Amino acid sequence: MNMLTQPWPWYVSGILIGLMVPALLIIGNKTFGVSSTLRHICAACIPTNAKFFKYDWKKESWNLLFVFGVAIGGLIAGFFWQNPNPVELSEAAVESMNQMGVKNYSGLIPSDIFNFQALLSLKGFILMVVGGFFVGFGTRYAGGCTSGHAIMGLSNLQLPSLIATCCFFAGGLLMTWFILPYIMSL
Repeated sequence: MNMLTQPWPWYVSGILIGLMVPALLIIGNKTFGVSSTLRHICAACIPTNAKFFKYDWKKESWNLLFVFGVAIGGLIAGFFWQNPNPVELSEAAVESMNQMGVKNYSGLIPSDIFNFQALLSLKGFILMVVGGFFVGFGTRYAGGCTSGHAIMGLSNLQLPSLIATCCFFAGGLLMTWFILPYIMSL
């Protein structure tokens, strides 16, 4: 049971993630990702003549089950197998975040900025609502999410996935070093 309540080392979880690629290829699927799930749900539930939703979503029903399993697994882990220890951060990360006004490191996310009261502030609105919009828009614009491009796309040697993954990393660096400090100073 202790294995379920503690973070797994990178060399175990990385290998398990890497095994998803051959497993999906063996069962005949060539795509993996979470971002397309909303499209599948809309195609299944909303009757429309929009070309974007006119496809055989039933062929992708395994993806819906996968995302449902992720959600159920997250709920089970969150309620029954919580790790009582705070997230471990490097001293440099803590110092940098302290300079931006983040002081509480007791949960998975800093509750100083990610809470309902902060949502009503300009900083919280930008981080949660505007940031959420950009993540959703960018995922659709890039034709997939980080897991789809970086895990499946790169392993299938797809050039668009290489470009998307490089852009994900560049955007993350830009956000971390330039945009986030500016937003946190508001």
